[in-house]
Parts: sequence; C-alpha cells; structure tokens
Amino acid sequence: MTLDDLVHAMLRDEGAFQRALRNILDDELHISLNEFCRMSGISQSTMYKILEEQREPNLRTVRQIYKALRAQYLKDEMKFVAVIAAPMFMSGLPRTLDTVVSGSVDVKEYTVSNVEDAILAAVRAERDGALAIICAPIVAETIIKIARIPVYTVKPMDSVVQILDEIKDRY
Repeated sequence: MTLDDLVHAMLRDEGAFQRALRNILDDELHISLNEFCRMSGISQSTMYKILEEQREPNLRTVRQIYKALRAQYLKDEMKFVAVIAAPMFMSGLPRTLDTVVSGSVDVKEYTVSNVEDAILAAVRAERDGALAIICAPIVAETIIKIARIPVYTVKPMDSVVQILDEIKDRY
C-alpha cells in the first residue's frame, strides 16, 4: 500500500482511512502505535480514537500522519544530495557518490536561473528528502536560515583565478 492509497482510502468510504493506516503501520512498516505517535507528534489518545473509528481525523492531523509516514518511506528510498545551480554548472556532475556512512548516494540536480528559484528549490529538495544541499554563495546564507539539513557553499575560487589569468593575458 502506498501513501496515495491511504489518501484515496480516506476519500473512498468511511473507515477505509483507518483500515489503510493500520495496515501500513502494522504490516508494512512494523511500527507500534506508541512509536508512530512519537514520530508524528500526535497524541496516543487521538490516534487511538482515529484508529477505532471513534473520531474522524481533521486536516491538520491527516497532514501530520502523511508527513510522518512519508518520512518513514523516504528512509527506505535511495538517499541523495541536492545540487542547486544554473544549467551550465550541471554538466559533468557525477550521478552518484560513494560515501563512508550512507553508502551510495545519488546527486540530484535542481536547475535554477535566479535567486528566488534557488530558494524554492532548496525547500523542494528538503521536502524531497535530501541529505544535504550544495548551492552558490549568493543564496547559501538564506538557505541556511530556512533549511533543517546541512547546506554546503560552492567556493568558485579556482574558476575566478582561471578567469583572472585569462584576463591578465588578454588585456
């Protein structure tokens, strides 16, 4: 069962959401109700009432459930590092990285053309489950303030030195 199935179950008929949620917690993720409540921030009494069909979940609670389940599913998916940059920077980037701690990690490109798009891409990358973000210095300070994952700044010193050498020879 997927998260989309859970949402469709909620819309399909009364009690289907609860049955689908119980199936995901018990059969797929093997998570106790107590553990899920800690992860999601939902009280045990609220979850018990929802699962026993004594109460319909409100939209805020459904969002908390969805977010907690999504985080669990993402843990099992391939991990990645987000690179936020202009299109010309993306050519030649490796597609994967062999790390010491996480094993093989994908390198996912978020191509942008302005500062505003870079900030939005950072939010999207974090929501997508990125382990870290790599971005240009011009947006790094802003992204560091809004992201809850590590942000690494590209330091283009070699490129600047190379261009200065070219200018020196030309002018």
